[in-house]
Amino acid sequence: MTPEKTDEEIAVQVQAGDAESFRFLIERYEPKMARYAKRFLFGGDDVKDLLQEVFIKVYVNIKSFDANRRFSPWIYRVAHNEFVNALKKRNKERGNISLFYVDVLFPHPIAKETAEEAVTQREIRETLEKSLGQLDPKYRDPLVLYYLEDMDYKAIADILRIPVSTVGVRLQRGKALLKTFLAEKQ
Repeated sequence: MTPEKTDEEIAVQVQAGDAESFRFLIERYEPKMARYAKRFLFGGDDVKDLLQEVFIKVYVNIKSFDANRRFSPWIYRVAHNEFVNALKKRNKERGNISLFYVDVLFPHPIAKETAEEAVTQREIRETLEKSLGQLDPKYRDPLVLYYLEDMDYKAIADILRIPVSTVGVRLQRGKALLKTFLAEKQ
C-alpha cells in the first residue's frame, strides 16, 4: 500500500491526516538518521532520545513541508538543527565555547567530480571516519553529508542553509584538513 510510494507522497498523506503513514517515513529514515546522529554527535547516550525528538518535530511540523520539494533534505535539516542544539547544550554544560561560527563566503566554481577525486574518495571516507572529532562542525557536516550520506551539493546547501558555493569551499577545506591529519599521523 504505502511502502512503494515516494517520501513526498507519504508526507502528503500525513499532512492530510493519515497519521498511520508516518511510520513508513520512520522506517525509511530511522537508520539514516541514527547513522547521521552517531557521526555528528560521536555516539553518546542521547542519540536515541535525539532521534525521538527529531521524529516528533518532523511529525509536528510536517504541514510546513512543501511537497513540491524533496523530503530528504527537509528531514535532514530538522535533524541537523536538533543535533546542533544538542551539541550547544553539551558544550554549555561542559563550559565550552559556543558553536556559533562566522561563515566565510568566497566565490568558488563548482566542477564535476574529477577522476582523481573518485580514486581518493574511499581514502577520504576512511580518514573522515577516524578524524571526525578533530574537525570543526562547519567542515565536518558537509563532509559527512557528501561522503558518508551520499548527498549532492544542492541537498547539503538546503540542509545547512548555506550557498551551494560554500558547500564546495567547505568540502575542499575539510578535505585539506583531513590530508593534514593524515600527514601528521605518518
